[in-house]
Amino acid sequence: MIKKFILLSLVASQLMTSCSSDESNDKPETEQTVEEQIAELLKKPYSSLTPAQQKTKLEAEANEMLTQLDKTKSSSAIEALENLSRLLNVDQIDIFAGKNNNEVEDILNISGVYGVYTWNNTSQTWAKTASTTELKFVFPAKKSQTANNAVLSSKGVSSDIKVKKFDGWANSANGDVRIYDSIFLPTSSDAVLTIDNKESATFTQTAKYANGKEIPTEFAYKMTLNDGYTWEMSSLKAATNNAKAVLTYNGKTLIDFNAGSNTEIDKLIEDAKLVQYRGKANGLFKLMDNFVIIADMDLATAAADDIALEKSLLKVEHNKDYYTNSNIYNLKVSEGKAANFNKNSKLILVSKKDGTKIADIVLRSEKEYSYSLNYKWVIDSNNNNGGYWTYDNSAPEIIANYYYEVYYLKFNDNTEAEMGAYFSEGFEKFEAKFEDFIKAFEK
Repeated sequence: MIKKFILLSLVASQLMTSCSSDESNDKPETEQTVEEQIAELLKKPYSSLTPAQQKTKLEAEANEMLTQLDKTKSSSAIEALENLSRLLNVDQIDIFAGKNNNEVEDILNISGVYGVYTWNNTSQTWAKTASTTELKFVFPAKKSQTANNAVLSSKGVSSDIKVKKFDGWANSANGDVRIYDSIFLPTSSDAVLTIDNKESATFTQTAKYANGKEIPTEFAYKMTLNDGYTWEMSSLKAATNNAKAVLTYNGKTLIDFNAGSNTEIDKLIEDAKLVQYRGKANGLFKLMDNFVIIADMDLATAAADDIALEKSLLKVEHNKDYYTNSNIYNLKVSEGKAANFNKNSKLILVSKKDGTKIADIVLRSEKEYSYSLNYKWVIDSNNNNGGYWTYDNSAPEIIANYYYEVYYLKFNDNTEAEMGAYFSEGFEKFEAKFEDFIKAFEK
């Protein structure tokens, strides 16, 4: 759940524009603009350590961060939120009393919607009772429990911004038509999670709007867990959109995200296909006190290149050459994605502690897996494709290949090594956080 909240917050910050902490004791370097910080870090020399020496050093330092992040596993608040999310999928309810299925993330993003939903473990359903003051969920704090000992209660203050939220389909004489709920976005909302009558987490969110636009000109969000974790973000929409988000544990910064872009958000909302409005973005992704990932991305060109890649690929027809052409197609898609990423995204891993650049971060296409098929092509003149594929155990094996993209560290001597090889088994967590960071830029 913590990962989901982080990703949602980063995406929101990129779309709604930016985030900042309430901390008043920031170090002087945080007063610099993103561009100034990047310029300063880019002046750092590359490390003189060999790749093997870097591997030993990175493993130890990265594991320190992973140890802190691992403590989220024992967070009772996060476990309760995960269980609430699970139960909302077991019995999909609509807090708008329509057909739309809601999730935990919807709770803070609406106002003027009330009701008390209590989990019935016997029937595996939510029972609703009316309320005129709050939106509340009563449920078990753990998947293994049956008794309702957790409560998530939320309240919001409405803005004058009314939006439509897709609520399903309805039949009409002219065919299926879309049904929408109309809701007012909140200027503020807050929620409290209690477990066994003790406060376990608080959530606050504020937003300001202008000119009737649904994207806030200012936005702030804060999640505080009694386990010591705090996640903060806020945004300010301007000619240059900025984004900042901070995850701390008992006051120690674990993740610090700071970015800026000149994306023309309002125009993209009107037509997401107008890639020229995506602009450029740059940012810093800090991990604890040492690692910093510098990012400089041309979002508009990347989107245009992705469209060009898609147009350049031949459509795979379901004919006698299907599996041969599918393998070629899958490889070209993966190689094209990696090439476009490397062309339009410059990423550098820096060690603040050593004052050196460790390596560039690049994307490479690799075979993910292959499997064999005992299929043969049967000629059939009545078939539009001239025939069809059918299983035949005696037929020669056909190999189907699938590919994916992998992050590599490219060192100053041009040698490369997969990022995962430079950390312990826990690297998947680090890589997941890093991929969330990249996705936040791409949205």
